[in-house]
Amino acid sequence: MSKTFRAWKIDQPLLLPPLVQDFVAKDHLARFVVSLVTEQLDLIEIAAAYSGMKGQPPFDPRMMTALLLYAYCRGIYSSRRIAQACRERVDFMSIIALDPPDFRTISGFRKRHLKALAGLFVQVLKLCEKAGLVKLGHVALDGTKIKANASKHKAMSYERMEKRAAELEAEVAKWLSSAEAADAEEDKLYGRDKTGEEMPDWVADKKRRAEAIRAAKAELEAEAKAVAEAKAKEEAAAEEKRQAEGRKKPGRKAAPPSGEPDPKAQKNFTDPESRIMKSKDGFVQAFNAQAAVDAEAQIIVAQAVTQDANDKHQLVPMTDAIETNLGRKPGQLSADSGYCSDANLEALETRGIDGYIAPGRAKDAAAGTDEAAADAPPSGDCPAASPEPARAPTRVEAMREKIKAGGHSSPYRLRKQLPEPVFGQIKQARGFRQFLLRGVEKVRAEWGIVCTAHNLLKLAQGRTLSATRSMALEARPAIA
Repeated sequence: MSKTFRAWKIDQPLLLPPLVQDFVAKDHLARFVVSLVTEQLDLIEIAAAYSGMKGQPPFDPRMMTALLLYAYCRGIYSSRRIAQACRERVDFMSIIALDPPDFRTISGFRKRHLKALAGLFVQVLKLCEKAGLVKLGHVALDGTKIKANASKHKAMSYERMEKRAAELEAEVAKWLSSAEAADAEEDKLYGRDKTGEEMPDWVADKKRRAEAIRAAKAELEAEAKAVAEAKAKEEAAAEEKRQAEGRKKPGRKAAPPSGEPDPKAQKNFTDPESRIMKSKDGFVQAFNAQAAVDAEAQIIVAQAVTQDANDKHQLVPMTDAIETNLGRKPGQLSADSGYCSDANLEALETRGIDGYIAPGRAKDAAAGTDEAAADAPPSGDCPAASPEPARAPTRVEAMREKIKAGGHSSPYRLRKQLPEPVFGQIKQARGFRQFLLRGVEKVRAEWGIVCTAHNLLKLAQGRTLSATRSMALEARPAIA
């Protein structure tokens, strides 16, 4: 007797059409995202962009928003791959209701409403807070380098720019000179309809490239001048403060900052706003993505993107962003040594935040000697000098002692335990290792959507955990 198998009804039509919601389970993430978008999120800014009755009706903004957020939660970022998933995956079909938009529609919707989509970060963050996933007892801050949509090989140093621009312009000028001296024989080369004076495509490209190099060179010069002016202003303020306190800066007077760019300073031609940054994979063309992570459930409570490879100037803006997003300050904040400076520690003290910032390697605070002491006569020729009063420790030294005294139980350890897993989930689990858009403003909005998707997943997991706990409590037998 042969084995009986379940009938394979591949050609049998359905008697009753199913609901698209039945394509996935009731506790599926796709249903959660649709429910969140339609019932919790305010999309008035997106909906208000549509007016008039001309043309075909556009796709519902709620559906398109849910589709993008769900795609980012599943690690799908390309508009073509999202459109493909809408045709092939039942979880995506349950969102679009079997009416798939093409990739141009998806890409156009994202570009048109990029700022509004990034603004959903705060709305989702407040929902996480309402669900009890954000406590702000401790927040850890860190940054990660994410590749820009540009190759580092499309960059050129300031020193090379002048030489290469001159080479290109000389080559174009040489061809133009030859074209002017051409005779009637060029009719055979160019054809009867043309005069023979038209420039070929490669000449136009070289001219455009030379113009781009000149423009990039001018940008580097403007940036160097702005940095020099800011540094001179900072030095003047510091000198004024020292004079008010009756102190003098030890050592020789530093030379004024130069307004000329560093010969090795580079500018990228694909995405001029990206920068060469050092990462664990070597030097990459990238942006510096920042995230402040709450200790309760690894919720991102503040996010930003900067062009600075160094994190030192990001601590204060990120700390203030937490208060802007949630209306209150964190009790504690930890970060690695890239954020440590006397000014940053002072800012945390001013804001009443208990900081745990890695101080980095110890430096000899007593290094250097007073120049006047070097020129003074031996001690036998003058009265004995009175001992100098004990110097108060700097904030960085005090932080080093604070962390050392805390030992293994210090919250300092959380500086890596909180942000690193979040970056791992975003970059490894969901595959976001390179920005799709170009320009720092667009990249900031794209990072905002990525962080929103991360918080959405945490909110969904928190909902599932809460439901599981409730079921366990209901199933527990009553105690007599």
